[in-house]
Amino acid sequence: MKRSIMITSLVAIAVVVALSLFLATRKPVTGASEANTSLLGKAAPALSGPRLGGGASINIHNDLGHIVVVNFWASWCGPCKSEAPNLSTFAWQERNRNVDVVGVVFSDTVSAAESFAKYYGSLYPSVIDNGGEIANRYGVTAPPTTFIINARGVVVASLIGPVSTKQLEDAVAEVRASAA
Repeated sequence: MKRSIMITSLVAIAVVVALSLFLATRKPVTGASEANTSLLGKAAPALSGPRLGGGASINIHNDLGHIVVVNFWASWCGPCKSEAPNLSTFAWQERNRNVDVVGVVFSDTVSAAESFAKYYGSLYPSVIDNGGEIANRYGVTAPPTTFIINARGVVVASLIGPVSTKQLEDAVAEVRASAA
């Protein structure tokens, strides 16, 4: 009896140690991954709609001549919560440098999205994607997904996962360098 309790205890300890080692050595997701999309090199699909929080509607075709960063997000999305400060920081840094950041509320309620934007201090406008039409045009199946559109309105990059400020800075620097 004592022997079986001791063996069971040792097995339990071994499992806990193995699981702890596994979790401790896992590489966490710290940034977005480049994604291949059929939109690369093509004109960005239409993106217009009502502005989250009210006000004038948003239409990215009005931003021709600017680089546009389009980010699909949702209040229920854990990685969206981790990237929200990065997007706001980037939007603030680039506000006077011909770069516009536009969010697209993905499969979420307006009230939850408004609370999320208020809580995270969103420094860029977001479009309410009623019925998922914008997400369908962009081929987005889950947030966070980010697209970089050059000043001519062409999709030049696509990222899946939580973006960092550095990733956005690097992507925009590449777009600027290719335009020079």
